[in-house]
Parts: sequence; structure tokens; C-alpha cells
Amino acid sequence: MIFDVDGVLTDGTLLYGPGGEELKRFSAHDGHGLKMLMASGVDCALLSGRRSAAVAARAAELGIETVFQGIEDKLEVFQQLIARQRLTLQQAGYMGDELVDLPVLTRCGFACAPREAPEAVRARVHYVAQAAAGRGAVREVCELLMRAQRTFEQALGKYLS
Repeated sequence: MIFDVDGVLTDGTLLYGPGGEELKRFSAHDGHGLKMLMASGVDCALLSGRRSAAVAARAAELGIETVFQGIEDKLEVFQQLIARQRLTLQQAGYMGDELVDLPVLTRCGFACAPREAPEAVRARVHYVAQAAAGRGAVREVCELLMRAQRTFEQALGKYLS
């Protein structure tokens, strides 16, 4: 499962510090959803059109090893990534929020978007999250995938024992 960053893992707001550094706000709930999804056996990657040290730091904190930043042609990188994983397009999922994500969203097996995505994106995905971008949309998708693969209850059991 591959996730865009700005407008998916964040609310899309761009903040700049006094030194010009880019700041991002991430949801702990989304992060835990990603950790649970990865623990259930689903490889996760980040694919962003922008470059940010904050993204690299967040990915490292979550244990996401596959991170592509500053990517103009997301479809090309997506295709390279799934080929490297020996997957078909239909075996891969992508969550994006913007028109630039459509080349991937319209070709992958499971396409999803946060509710704030433009109508042109929402109309072309399999699933639109009810939660907001950067505020639980990723967690919602992670849990949806785990439920579909029947791994959510096992993950939940870890916290109930």
C-alpha cells in the first residue's frame, strides 16, 4: 500500500519556519494505523511530489523504509516499485488526494482518497475516507484493509490481552 503525503498523511497545509524549513503535522492515529498494517504483513511506502526532512523523519519513526520524495512522475515510480516487489498493478493500492495522483489511482487495484480530495479524484477511486486528511483518513484505510484481509481482530487482540 502506497500513500501520498501532503493532503493524505497531512491536512495539506504547508507551514514554513523562520529559517525556511518546512514543518508538517502528522496524526498519531494515522501513524499507529500504518504500524498495524505493516505488522499485519502489508508493505507500506510513501510517494510524495514534495521533498521534506519532516517526511523522512516521520517515515523513519514509523519504520517505513520505502520513501520517494520530489517525484514528478508518480506513475513511473509506482510501476518501478511494484515491479521490484513482484506485484501486479491490481495487487497494489494507493491513497492520493490530488489530480497529479490520478495516473496511479486509475491503474492500481485499490484506489482511495481522503474526503477533501477534489471531485475529479473522489469520482475515480474505489474508496473515499470519511475521516479527514491528516486526521484519521489513513488510519481508516489501514483498518479497512486489515478487516478485508481478516487481520484486524488479531491486531486488536494484542491490546486486549
